[in-house]
Amino acid sequence: MIKRLYLYYKKKFTSCEDYGRLLGVQIGIGCLISTRNFSSEPYLIEIGNYCRIAKGVSFYTHGGLWSQRKKVGGLDYFGKIKIGNYTYVGEDSKIMPGVTIGNDVIVGAGSIVTKSIPDGVVAAGNPARIVGETKNFVQKIKEISLDSKELNYVEKKEFLLSLKDESFMKK
Repeated sequence: MIKRLYLYYKKKFTSCEDYGRLLGVQIGIGCLISTRNFSSEPYLIEIGNYCRIAKGVSFYTHGGLWSQRKKVGGLDYFGKIKIGNYTYVGEDSKIMPGVTIGNDVIVGAGSIVTKSIPDGVVAAGNPARIVGETKNFVQKIKEISLDSKELNYVEKKEFLLSLKDESFMKK
C-alpha cells in the first residue's frame, strides 16, 4: 500500500523523465521527456542521449493477447524498445514491442511505429513509413527558420504578429 502511494506521489509530482527512471526506463543525458506512458514493463525501454519524447507518446513492450490467452492459455510475448541518440518522437505516437528507432531520426506526430527505423530518416504515418532524410528536412527548415527561441512569450508574440504572411511555412 505504501509503495503504491509513493508511486502515485512520484507520478503526480515529479518530471516525466524522473518518473520514467523511477520505473526503470533507461534514459540518456540531455533528454526532454513529456510522457508517462511507459507500458507495464518500463525496464525494457531504452532512450538514448539528447532525445525528445513528446506529450502523449505511448510505449508498448508486450502484445495484446489477453482474449486469446483465455482460449489457449499461457500466451505471452515481449519486445524491447530502443531509441537512438538525437531522436525526436512526435506527439501521440505509439511505439510497438521490439522496435528500434535509430540515431538522428524524426518520428512524425501521431505515427504508429510497428517496425524498426534506421538512422538518419524521417518516418511518419500509420503504420510509420520513411518519408525522407533528417539532413534534408533540417536543411529545408534552416531556409525558413525565424530564430525566435530566445524570445519570451510577449516578445515572440509581437515578433510573429509583425511578420508578413510570406514569412510563415505553407503546405
